[in-house]
Amino acid sequence: MTMVLFRQVPVASPIHSLWAGTKMIAAFLLSLVLMFWPTWLVLGAVIVFLLVIGVVARLPLNTLPRLPLVFWVLIAIGALLNAPVGSQSVLNYCRILVFGLVLVTASFLIAWTTPMGEIAPALAKLGAPLRKLRLPVDEWAVVVALMLRSLPLLLEEIRILRAARKLRPKDRLLERAADAALIDILTAAMAVATRRASELGEAITARGGTGQLTAHPSSPTRRDAVALAVVVAVCLGSVALDWVI
Repeated sequence: MTMVLFRQVPVASPIHSLWAGTKMIAAFLLSLVLMFWPTWLVLGAVIVFLLVIGVVARLPLNTLPRLPLVFWVLIAIGALLNAPVGSQSVLNYCRILVFGLVLVTASFLIAWTTPMGEIAPALAKLGAPLRKLRLPVDEWAVVVALMLRSLPLLLEEIRILRAARKLRPKDRLLERAADAALIDILTAAMAVATRRASELGEAITARGGTGQLTAHPSSPTRRDAVALAVVVAVCLGSVALDWVI
């Protein structure tokens, strides 16, 4: 089973049919609530809400990324470093860790349920008021959209480069250099990324420039208003419950 990262999962669900801007606003509201009320109760409520969103979106279990063992080892080391300070320090460390994972999961849910072609138009529409300040809203939206679209391609190229390097004859001199494999892969990845960027720029120019990326018509509907109302209710309800308890 392959890991899906920053790619839409091709299933039909109510979450997939929502406007991309609605999902980004929802993620912003959840992050705003967790920023000012990062209690365990609010964190738990948001986690349950995200799990419900994943179920409603009909996301398969293999969509979740498999984190390497090194990640968990580093987390354990961080907890051990905070242990001598006291149990409260460890709890705060765990709270910050869960807070970060929740924000990352919310971002992944947007990517898993949204076509990448709808990100730039949604960002341009949400940032429309900033145009009055003469800010390059369309350019920012294009940069974000291209980054999200190119990152999975770059990760796939790195996997191919790693697999190709494993097939090379073993060299004892290269094996002695601990950073040799990493340097080779990063150098090749930079070359591939430069070539892809050049090809992508030529393709965008041939299709009429970056303005075409933000010209896709997209706007919220009644279901988006209902979805935002649910998100606001979850945020206010979790804060109110935490305040009472």
